Amino acid sequence: MNRIEKVRKYVDYILLQMTEDVERRCAYVHLYGVAQACAMIAHKRKENVELAIVSGMLHDIYSYKTMNHQDHSHKGAVMAREILKEIDIFTNDETDMICDAIYNHSDKEDTHTSFTEVLIDADILQHYLYNPFLDIAEHEEKRLEKLKKEFCV
Repeated sequence: MNRIEKVRKYVDYILLQMTEDVERRCAYVHLYGVAQACAMIAHKRKENVELAIVSGMLHDIYSYKTMNHQDHSHKGAVMAREILKEIDIFTNDETDMICDAIYNHSDKEDTHTSFTEVLIDADILQHYLYNPFLDIAEHEEKRLEKLKKEFCV
């Protein structure tokens, strides 16, 4: 089993513990949608696709496991580090990259490392692609317009 599938197995286990069907469905759609967007964006920008996918799968795991969204990016980075340490298949540098992206993924107004930018943009893209007819959050509008130009032109 490759590393992505090992992380997916861990994430699935956590999501299957969710008792609310609607919340569980949202968790699957969002986490794996962001992971797929991470793969596409990372490939285009020549970033590490495997690590980007893992960051996408884990970026909101804290929110879904605890059903608490408050400070989820920072707390999620801590939880992701614990998960990655437990499954013990990533180097310290890889774990740091993944957790740094998760830690910063809610800060959509600033610019971060090119790897972190992949996760931030994937999160926004998944929100948009879930239903393009819904209003996009004001703080995500500029990034979404840049993403549309990057991928649609």
